[in-house]
Amino acid sequence: MEVTRIDIRPLSVNDGYTGRRWKTDAHRAWHRSVLFLLPKMQMPAPPYEIYLKFGFSSSASDFDNCVKFFVDSLSDKYKFNDKKIRRAVIDIEIVSKGKEFIEFLLKTKT
Repeated sequence: MEVTRIDIRPLSVNDGYTGRRWKTDAHRAWHRSVLFLLPKMQMPAPPYEIYLKFGFSSSASDFDNCVKFFVDSLSDKYKFNDKKIRRAVIDIEIVSKGKEFIEFLLKTKT
């Protein structure tokens, strides 16, 4: 399997929720965009291992701030329960504004 890259700015918790975990309009729009950008793929067998790489344009971004939003979008698109993810590797890269991205690889945990 190859790493898949989508060119979209990772959504932060601050942008995704308002008040007590109410989804913002930005969150709903971002989720729709991610679902559109994610390619069709053959799902591996569970349990899963996931590799994530986020391209942030701000060095102040927390590495885990957008993991939940993206994993929820993956599970919606590919129809799997994210509780079956048993291992995660998360990397970040600082990029120029407008060059933000998300890369992922979902595979069977060995």
